Amino acid sequence: MAAQPPGATTAPALWMVVASLLFACMGVCVKLGAGVFSTGELVFYRGFIGFLLMAILMLGRGTPWRTPHWRAQITRGISGTAALMCYFYALGHLPLATAVTLNYTSPIFVALLLAFWFGERIRRPLLLAVLIGFGGVVLLLRPTLQPDQWAGAAAGLGSGAVASIAYVSVRELGRLGEPEPRTVLWFSALTSLIGLPWALAGEPLHQVDLRGAAILLGVGIFGGCAQLAMTRSYRYGKTLVSANLAYSTVIFSSLFGVLFWSERLPASAWLAVGLIIASGVLISVAANRTATPSRAEPLLPAAAEAPASSD
Repeated sequence: MAAQPPGATTAPALWMVVASLLFACMGVCVKLGAGVFSTGELVFYRGFIGFLLMAILMLGRGTPWRTPHWRAQITRGISGTAALMCYFYALGHLPLATAVTLNYTSPIFVALLLAFWFGERIRRPLLLAVLIGFGGVVLLLRPTLQPDQWAGAAAGLGSGAVASIAYVSVRELGRLGEPEPRTVLWFSALTSLIGLPWALAGEPLHQVDLRGAAILLGVGIFGGCAQLAMTRSYRYGKTLVSANLAYSTVIFSSLFGVLFWSERLPASAWLAVGLIIASGVLISVAANRTATPSRAEPLLPAAAEAPASSD
């Protein structure tokens, strides 16, 4: 395993909170850009600008682009991009609150994936914290679903399920010693490659003026930095803790809605915020009571050593 930088083992939860804030900032830019650019264009620029950002960072650090774990990188990149595309499809066919709620089922799927595929034992307090956090998301967003929206609902739920594969893949890449910028670079490259045909399939690409360039830079830079922080959190922290703390993105997004669009939060929304915060506190306390695994343990659980895609 690669040497851990100072403080990396003591603040993985903080890295996830930072990632959530940056993802919320990216969401603001996406909302601002939705009236100018198509969804495919936003996906493409999200990946392409993130790729350039990571390339510059790796060049400055002297980090090679080539990876010995290309199968795991492809698994992470494709699953992450597929989750993003499903989420964007859900956003186009569902009310915003419903799409976001379905996407934030990912911590539940992470818990199921760890338990049934990796054979890890999930402590009841951790699972309870995940459910409390999801309950807070539902209360905050108050989703609705119409009879003709099942395709969008399936895409939204699929984004949460596929995202869980991406998150666990990030953890495994970290355990394999992959540098965070290289993991984000591969993901960004695959996102831009897959997003480009989507962008070209619709209407012609929109011209980018000064305002549009600022929005696209915000989408790419905030998204790339958020991926870096998230990758570090999954690398050094407990997987379910990091997944659960992603709920804080909903809080930041709601506050940005109040700040930039004068949205009003009712009393039930503040109760939901309290539930999400309580969920984060509970899962952090529960995780601290769990014994830290020995460094002599294998990088992958016994139940997960068989798949070749993890090497």
